[in-house]
Amino acid sequence: MKSNTRNDIQEDKIAAIGIGAMIVFIALILVAAVAAAVIIQTAEKLQQNAQTTGDDTADNMAGKLLVQQGFVATGGNGGSPAIMTPEEAYMFFVRLAPGSEPAPINEITFQFFCDNGVREGTIGDPAGPAVAAGAVALMDVVDPTNAAQLLDSTTGIMQPSTGYVMWIDANGGQVGAANLGLNDCSPDSGDSKVEMYIHVGSGGTTFATLDIGTTTSGSLVI
Repeated sequence: MKSNTRNDIQEDKIAAIGIGAMIVFIALILVAAVAAAVIIQTAEKLQQNAQTTGDDTADNMAGKLLVQQGFVATGGNGGSPAIMTPEEAYMFFVRLAPGSEPAPINEITFQFFCDNGVREGTIGDPAGPAVAAGAVALMDVVDPTNAAQLLDSTTGIMQPSTGYVMWIDANGGQVGAANLGLNDCSPDSGDSKVEMYIHVGSGGTTFATLDIGTTTSGSLVI
């Protein structure tokens, strides 16, 4: 009888040790599961942030205009709209950056910063009322003398693989003595340097400094 009692007690101790080990094992599994969930959640958040940053960078780098050259406007010569005169407008050779999507031209805006103030505007018909607000004319450069290639300000689309001539009225369509008015950043405004920004919708922004040495038609500014 005594021998059997000792064996029963010993078996009970072994059972208690097994239960404790099982509790510790379950606790370790729970801790590991919580840690794994935190790690997975953090990894997903980092991946989403990286993807968002990459998309934003691509939009700003690819979805922007590359300004290859800039000149004082020629005012009717070489296919230029007659209203884009050397006294008030600039002419630029531009194209969309590699990797860009086609861009509606009515989403393109510009800003000029000069001593007289700020001149800004959007794409518009260079012969229409939009000139009063500072208009932009845009034309395919396949044949710059063909005025029929002037892109429509409402339906025109810039294509990534095509070069364009862009004329920007920098004094809002004013002529003569009115050129010296407030916010006039035209070639004959008297400024030797003008800062220019071109914004493409939700894409990128292009910055360039125009060096104005002379107001002669066709003079290089970039």
